[in-house]
Amino acid sequence: MAMPRPTAAQLAYGSCTVILSTLAMLLLSQTSSGPGIALIAVAALALGLLVAMTVPLPGRRPAAVEQPAPPEPVRTPVAASAPEPVRERAAS
Repeated sequence: MAMPRPTAAQLAYGSCTVILSTLAMLLLSQTSSGPGIALIAVAALALGLLVAMTVPLPGRRPAAVEQPAPPEPVRTPVAASAPEPVRERAAS
């Protein structure tokens, strides 16, 4: 099964998250060592991936529960018959 391509919204949110979180973590931690910068970069990439994967996709909505249609009543054809003659009772 082929992996779906990311949408423009996913790319934009993920990229912005990586850039802004990297800058924020570097400024807040004030690290200048190589391993510290590498750890921050990896953490920012993981955060950007998480944000990009949680952006809702445009065509993916929860499927509505389909309810079966009520059964239609069975219609039986009625034969056309001549009306019965009206029978009168004799008065006694």
